Amino acid sequence: MTKIAIIEDDQVINQMYRMKFEAAGFSVATASDGESGVKMAEKFKPNIILLDLQMPHMNGAEALEIIRKSSWGSRTPVIILTNLGEEEAPKTLRALGIHSYIVKAELTPSQVVARVQEALEPTA
Repeated sequence: MTKIAIIEDDQVINQMYRMKFEAAGFSVATASDGESGVKMAEKFKPNIILLDLQMPHMNGAEALEIIRKSSWGSRTPVIILTNLGEEEAPKTLRALGIHSYIVKAELTPSQVVARVQEALEPTA
């Protein structure tokens, strides 16, 4: 079963995506801030991570920096899921190797699931 980690501080959004991804056949683990998200991801070792940027304790860019330093997280696809416009996002994100950048308000949850499934497809 494909494992996805959702690191998002808004509990309503967090649970909505949990239900969507579980219905799509994913094994889901969630965290509500960057710090607990890094710890959860280290134990869960997801196939892909959905990561919010604006969170308490540690923002998404800081969490991603830590994830990228670990052997399991250095190649794990990460999709940024935020309400920050891409031009407002930290410039370090691209250097940290994100797969894609999604503004929450622009896609439905079903479209986000489809994007994640596309990201997991092996490239020819």
